[in-house]
Amino acid sequence: MSSPIAETPSRLPRSAPSGALHRWSRTLIPTSKDAPAEAQAVSHRLLVRAGYIRQVGAGIYDYLPLAWRVLQKVSQIVREEMDAAGASEMLMPALEPIELFAGTKRDVDYGDNLFRLEDRHGRTVALAPTHEEIITEMMKGSVSSYKQLPLNLYQIQTKFRDEFRPRSGLLRCREFIMKDAYSFHLDVEGEGGLNEAYDAMHRAYVNVFTRCGLDFTVVEAESGPIGGSASHEFMVNCESGEDTILVCPVSGYAANVEKCETGDRPHDFGGEPTGALEKVHTPNMPGIDEVGKFMKVKPDRMLKTLVFQRTDVAEGAPARWVLAVVRADHDVNEGKVRDAAGGHCVMADDKAAKASGFAIGYVSPRALLGKDGAPRADTLLIVDPDAAQVGFWATGADEADHHVKHFNWRREMGAALDDSRYVKVADARNAVAGDPSPRAAGATLEAKRGIEVGHIFKLGAKYSDAMGFQILDASQQRRSVIMGCYGIGVSRTMAACVEMSSDENGIVWPASIAPYHVHIVPMKVETESDAMRHAMEIGEKLRAAGFDVLVDDRDERPGVKFKDADLIGCPVRLTLGDKAIEQGCVEFKARTDTGKGELVKFEDAVAKCLEAVGG
Repeated sequence: MSSPIAETPSRLPRSAPSGALHRWSRTLIPTSKDAPAEAQAVSHRLLVRAGYIRQVGAGIYDYLPLAWRVLQKVSQIVREEMDAAGASEMLMPALEPIELFAGTKRDVDYGDNLFRLEDRHGRTVALAPTHEEIITEMMKGSVSSYKQLPLNLYQIQTKFRDEFRPRSGLLRCREFIMKDAYSFHLDVEGEGGLNEAYDAMHRAYVNVFTRCGLDFTVVEAESGPIGGSASHEFMVNCESGEDTILVCPVSGYAANVEKCETGDRPHDFGGEPTGALEKVHTPNMPGIDEVGKFMKVKPDRMLKTLVFQRTDVAEGAPARWVLAVVRADHDVNEGKVRDAAGGHCVMADDKAAKASGFAIGYVSPRALLGKDGAPRADTLLIVDPDAAQVGFWATGADEADHHVKHFNWRREMGAALDDSRYVKVADARNAVAGDPSPRAAGATLEAKRGIEVGHIFKLGAKYSDAMGFQILDASQQRRSVIMGCYGIGVSRTMAACVEMSSDENGIVWPASIAPYHVHIVPMKVETESDAMRHAMEIGEKLRAAGFDVLVDDRDERPGVKFKDADLIGCPVRLTLGDKAIEQGCVEFKARTDTGKGELVKFEDAVAKCLEAVGG
């Protein structure tokens, strides 16, 4: 769903009875005409140019005073909504003993993204990317009865992920500020259950991002390395977003490409062969594009077969191997393959797959069949409907350095296609724009771009089982505790807002998270000048009314001040020049206005600002 931004006016922070009044000369705002050469993202360029952030190292940034004010306001909104939803704030350490990962194996899942350190005693520790293990261990030592649940605990803290290639400023960095919350329950359903907390967190997140002034969409999502079952992402809508989301314009259904379902797509294994099966020698051609060019076949007429391995069945058991077939211009979706296979499976180890007879890189659907032409008892073939069609096909030859043309499903696979024990037609690829909607007949999915700023998960008993966290229920039976996990990227939210709300002149902040609500620009800054005297008097009245006010007391040319005002993006600019002062007025201009400002009487300035930003 999309956020009801138009129905929610910006407002001053409800937690602050009075605002702040700061002078530009007494704080640090190092604006610049130039952005870093490597900066590609709009937010990276503008946050550096406007003096919000400064790079210290790859993916590591100083948050300068303007940025810290924005981050504090986002954090305060998060705190208010989390507290209102029944959560309690705490703080956990950034360093995690590596032993805590023994049960969950997330040190393996995170791989090189996990910062590992060794202390002076030779003990290995990690900088926490999230805190599931630490909080589960803490709860394990603190909670022993169902009477102590449910609980929802959260923190706002710096997190670390050793990104191989940090980019886009705060959108993909190695050190970032995050709110992470964890809920604990005895049951999924009912009062005090996981579903109740999950729904409360969903509502809280909608409130948070609405109050931050963001245009966002809530989408169904995969859980990724966090694990768990159901999950939703909160995506800021903007054309420069790094993530693709798919939406149904009729039903409002939205999901990321990894999770998005598709409506029914008919399939047909029939059709006459387009020619005799022709083997083609394709040496040293590892990719689809190279093979297609060499064979003069477009990717949408090629079949791609990937080998998966079931991790929940023993060697030699039925369906130990899973072959997933999609059109070569599509991407296999591991989550959908897992669901279609009916059990957990991962990409097969090349060595093990080759030992079992699969020619990795050259596998075709015929790999399902043994030398006698009968289906292998340990293999399941999953075919995406778009790949199960009549017409010309090229595919691997099940032989290194070879492919075939004129593959025909019925001729090559025979009766095996009709045996549901070995062949299943199912959605097995990432959805794309133009696919049929899964929620509205006749509608098609549309692609949008977005930036993830929040993610909520139903973890279930994944971590409690792995770490032995059980408690006594009302019948005095020991049961695993059920968990939920809820994250908001605080620093990422700031950057995403800039991506969403900026123009050729600079940032355009929503009033609720702007570093200052009102930017006062006196043309003369001598202490005894009328402009400076009126600037401080109006600024003090605005501060008392709850506004955060910045007075530009620099001895700079008007053009420089105006450009900097647009660059840093405060919602309202008040200019005090001789002509306006002679009329007892200040020039009022909203950051979103493209024309000239309007003259407002001194005594009406506070009311005008309240009207503009929402009191």
